[in-house]
Amino acid sequence: MSGPETMAAQGIDPELVRLRESIDNFDAALIYLLAERFRCTQRVGELKARKGLPASDPGREAMQIARLRRLAIDAKLDPDFAETFLAFVVKEVIRHHQTIAAHHNAIENRE
Repeated sequence: MSGPETMAAQGIDPELVRLRESIDNFDAALIYLLAERFRCTQRVGELKARKGLPASDPGREAMQIARLRRLAIDAKLDPDFAETFLAFVVKEVIRHHQTIAAHHNAIENRE
């Protein structure tokens, strides 16, 4: 026996087992969604590097924060948490964009 059957046999509440399985599925979905998001932002970073645009776009970031705060409120999620989460993601995206730009500049300087 493994998984839910084992937990049920160990006397763990079946509802707890089902809820934990749902949480595990949500976590997996979040990881795959973040991976897709980062693939898109990778492409944005490449375009910015080719066009000589800065890695950060404070205007866009402010609009995204406001948008996600509204979505969080609609979803009954703490908007401060949503903003903190977005800030973490954006910080990582900017770091990627800076790396891409540095790589792009190094290639252009060799040519």
